[in-house]
Amino acid sequence: MGLRCSLTNYGRLAPVLLSLVSFRAFGADICAATDIHGPYGFQLAGTTTISGAETPIAVVGRLVFDGKDGISGVSSVNFNGLFLGNPTTGNYEINTDCTMTLNLQDTSGAFQHFSGKAAPGGNRVEIHQSDPGTGERGLLVRTADGCSVAGFSGQYNFTVSGSATPLASEGSKGSGSAKALVQADGAGNLVILRGNVKTSGTYTVDSDCFVQMDLGLADGDTSALMKLRGVLVNGGKEVLAVETDPEQVAAVRFSR
Repeated sequence: MGLRCSLTNYGRLAPVLLSLVSFRAFGADICAATDIHGPYGFQLAGTTTISGAETPIAVVGRLVFDGKDGISGVSSVNFNGLFLGNPTTGNYEINTDCTMTLNLQDTSGAFQHFSGKAAPGGNRVEIHQSDPGTGERGLLVRTADGCSVAGFSGQYNFTVSGSATPLASEGSKGSGSAKALVQADGAGNLVILRGNVKTSGTYTVDSDCFVQMDLGLADGDTSALMKLRGVLVNGGKEVLAVETDPEQVAAVRFSR
């Protein structure tokens, strides 16, 4: 009788125990070494004191992870109004708890070090630069092997956050942010809606998923353009970008 009661109670407890095991398994972040692989767009923004004074910086690029520990790609940085692009190589390591480290080397031979946390499956990684004097934070988001202009299509929420540089025509005037709606027609044309103001713009998409954009800031004034370089990611649902103008360092995101 005692054994029968124990078995009966175990039968009642088993679903509960299984649900607890399932909750623990699915509640914890678990990653495999191969979860990070293929091409990713990335964006970083913040400030750095590596030159002495606190200086705004924004970075955009495309990195290819070989599924083992190697990285290759290209990055572009707007450092206080100076815009430069460089090939990049490096290495990475991802742990079972989805934390990861990246070490990127540019053509000067210098290494930059980053830490991050990947979403299970590896489609998205939150990263920050871990070198002393740096404060940039951002994202790595999986992108396609190849893209076309038709991949950037639909209505996107547009956000921009940036700081004026000493190269601004009226001098440095601090930081600011803005939001808008942007409609991309899949053929290289943009419509920007900011409240009751409607302007236009154009864009191109390279085969490696880099996007170049000119966004109109004032209706009919071709001199008032925001020039952007970004990467189309997440199946065309997002663009991670930076402003390339020397007057402002800005990080820009489009999300559909």
